[in-house]
Amino acid sequence: MGEARVRGRPRGFDEGRALDAAVRLFRAEGYDGASVDRLCREMRVPRATLYDRFGGKEGLFLAAVARYADTRIAPVLAALGPAGALREDLTAFYEAVIALATADREEAPGCLVSCALADAAGAHPRFRGELAARYDAMEERITARLKAAEWDGRATTSPESAAALAASIARGLILAARSGAGTAELRPTAEAAVRALLTLHHEGTLGHG
Repeated sequence: MGEARVRGRPRGFDEGRALDAAVRLFRAEGYDGASVDRLCREMRVPRATLYDRFGGKEGLFLAAVARYADTRIAPVLAALGPAGALREDLTAFYEAVIALATADREEAPGCLVSCALADAAGAHPRFRGELAARYDAMEERITARLKAAEWDGRATTSPESAAALAASIARGLILAARSGAGTAELRPTAEAAVRALLTLHHEGTLGHG
């Protein structure tokens, strides 16, 4: 007899590929809209694999969020550098945000975190905690970039508050993309955000970055 197979896990199981399929469905349908049967079909795994590996739909959703953060959000945050002047890095960040939000305009514009996870978090404490952690991670990364630009100690707005503003604008761009806005419509807002953040940074005197 051949070697026994692990219960519920098909030969050649590729977890990354399966999670990418789950990400696409959750982005398009949301947490409640994506049924377990549909998830299994899209991931090409039996129901037993989903439960054995992820513990159920909730665990799968959180694993999909982690996969999305590692593969799609991490490059957006990496655009902050520092690679150049603050203006350049903020511009690159917002360009990356727009690219992420509009990448799948036909099927699922927006972002898994700012759209699907935020929508599911309302009545779900575990998802609320996950959402807060993802939001905090983005704001901490922006804060670090602002501090690297030698945030003026005389500024009346702290780098943490400015980072919260920057992240809120990024999420607003994502939600606008979800409603159908394209790159050309989103870019002016992103440019205005960069100008506002530079003004806060220099307290009205644009200069070094």
